[in-house]
Amino acid sequence: MDKLILIPGLACDGGLWHALLQALPPQWNAHVTDVAERSASIEEMAERLLAEHDGPLVLCGASMGGMVAMEAARQAPARLRGLALLGTSARPETPDMRQLREQAIGLFESGRADEVLRANVPFAFDRRHPELKALAKSYLEMVLRVGAAQLVRQNRAVMARPDARIHLPALRCPVLVASGASDSLTPPDCAREIAALVPHAELHLLPLCGHMLTMEQPAAVNALLLDWLARLP
Repeated sequence: MDKLILIPGLACDGGLWHALLQALPPQWNAHVTDVAERSASIEEMAERLLAEHDGPLVLCGASMGGMVAMEAARQAPARLRGLALLGTSARPETPDMRQLREQAIGLFESGRADEVLRANVPFAFDRRHPELKALAKSYLEMVLRVGAAQLVRQNRAVMARPDARIHLPALRCPVLVASGASDSLTPPDCAREIAALVPHAELHLLPLCGHMLTMEQPAAVNALLLDWLARLP
């Protein structure tokens, strides 16, 4: 049986996949990986994931998790049966984002993680979402649960991520790409770029949705993923 591996985003844990895990049919052998909490780079995260899960894999990654999924597809393309990429980018870090992350890392290391996160968490969501306050609270609790040390380590991993655009055209497994239509952290153009590079990729832009797709639009994300999983060869 193919394994479905769910890969959380930066400073996220299994809570990111709560709605999907409840909706998945029992035949899917789903597992939430924690390789991001035990690795120093995107390449190492992907290598650990592949080493810890044998056989054919279906990978579903959100944000940084999507970067890990794309790197796993580069390292072991023959093992991939499907790739679902949510709110992620194949591009390397830009100088402007590198500078912003370095500034944030300095604040995290000085014990000001709570202050920085409270100021920036709302940007992860569509500001028009009717449950914005509750979503932001839930997300903040999850990131603080993961902790400042992981915020620092994972931000550094994202800063040094490889350019996945180089190998995406060689992918031959089914690929689903989804983005929030109003994602300001990873704009929809990043999803469009991935879909244009991968042969026969499916692209979906979700309305009233920012960066945190599985939290903002869980029903829509579940419907997309369950339909796609059902159509995998």
